Amino acid sequence: MQIQIDSREHKNELERIKGQFDSLGVEYYISKLYVGDYMSLDNPRLVIDRKKDLLELCGNVTQQHERFRRELLRAQDAKINMIILCEHGSGITCLEDVLFWKNPRYKEYKWITSNGKPRRVPIPPNRRATNGEQLFKSLQTIRGRYGVQFVFCEKSETGKKIVELLR
Repeated sequence: MQIQIDSREHKNELERIKGQFDSLGVEYYISKLYVGDYMSLDNPRLVIDRKKDLLELCGNVTQQHERFRRELLRAQDAKINMIILCEHGSGITCLEDVLFWKNPRYKEYKWITSNGKPRRVPIPPNRRATNGEQLFKSLQTIRGRYGVQFVFCEKSETGKKIVELLR
């Protein structure tokens, strides 16, 4: 099996995954991909887009929504099936587990100082970070609208999982 790796993949992550490919005896080369991060030369109609964790995926879905949506549309228009491989670990093994994810940036209160004294004040719901239930609903919509699959793994298994999915 030969795998093409997108040249824009993060350097540290790339080194880690290349090491995993080397231990599996997988050949790879690096060049720019139209969409995604990994593709088998045997099947160019299937790509994997790697996300380091749910926080990155959440950022793509919320703050970088337009850029992320354009990539999904490019894949859909080119009839390329996309798998989003999220290396979250920590009990997230399937899409339904996202429901119970606790976003480390989610806060219901913030501290302010008034009259020289700190006090907690509630943050309005529309100003809070995305929670697991909201992210789950967004990912379900993306799965239905763009035909994207979501797969989850541990960082130590990423190379093996990429090979398994691309076969």
